[in-house]
Amino acid sequence: MGKTLGRVLIIAGSDSGGGAGIQADIKTVTMLGGYAATAITAVTVQNTLGVTGVHPIPPQVVEAQARAVLDDIGADAVKTGMLGDVAMVETVARILGGAPVPAVVDPVMVAKGGSNLLAPEAVDAVRVLLIPRAGLLTPNAPEAQALTGLAVESLDDQRRAGEALLKLGARAVLMKGGHVPGETVTDLLLTPDGETTYEGERLHTRHTHGTGCTLASACATGLAQGLPLTQAVARAWAYVHEAMRAAPGLGAGHGPLDHGWPLRAAK
Repeated sequence: MGKTLGRVLIIAGSDSGGGAGIQADIKTVTMLGGYAATAITAVTVQNTLGVTGVHPIPPQVVEAQARAVLDDIGADAVKTGMLGDVAMVETVARILGGAPVPAVVDPVMVAKGGSNLLAPEAVDAVRVLLIPRAGLLTPNAPEAQALTGLAVESLDDQRRAGEALLKLGARAVLMKGGHVPGETVTDLLLTPDGETTYEGERLHTRHTHGTGCTLASACATGLAQGLPLTQAVARAWAYVHEAMRAAPGLGAGHGPLDHGWPLRAAK
């Protein structure tokens, strides 16, 4: 049953506002028919207006959470989000090394409101320790720029940076285009075998909180359920796009998505 259900171990931070982080991850995995388990890396104090506090969980506690899940429930994919510092990146690399399932690595660096969620000195650790363990890496343009040193301001730039990240050891890279100017948003999936493009109209909305977490978790769910990579990403992309379009309009800042839209669509 585990294989068809799709067990996803999520290693990420908690968002008290419920729009991103562990909360968005659990909602996404559940809505796509998977089973979500978690190892929480930090408790953040945040809402749609921003992050006002970050309280890291000790790395040994994070590792213990992950081991408890893997030793009993197991996982068909692992998804990583906010990690915070070098010690946490090292811990997560160790966990991934002992879990022979696809890892979707979302290299979370900055919150929607601008707060730093990854120490600058930890970027090197992500580059060296996590990218080579990524079955799928899902950077946005600023994250890809930080990891490669290459400007990412066009589709060609996305391709160049994505190829550089493949050379660093990722088995596949989904270069997200939300930060790249234009009326069309294009995400580019690059693998050693070629590329696949996912594109749609840009939604002009302030309700974009948690889009990266949601997309990465949706991809991880598809992989956990045995979908081919291109299909897993296509389903994830469609799910996030509709969740943005159906956003409930909560909060005064960067509002959350409607993760539960399939429930309403089915009525």
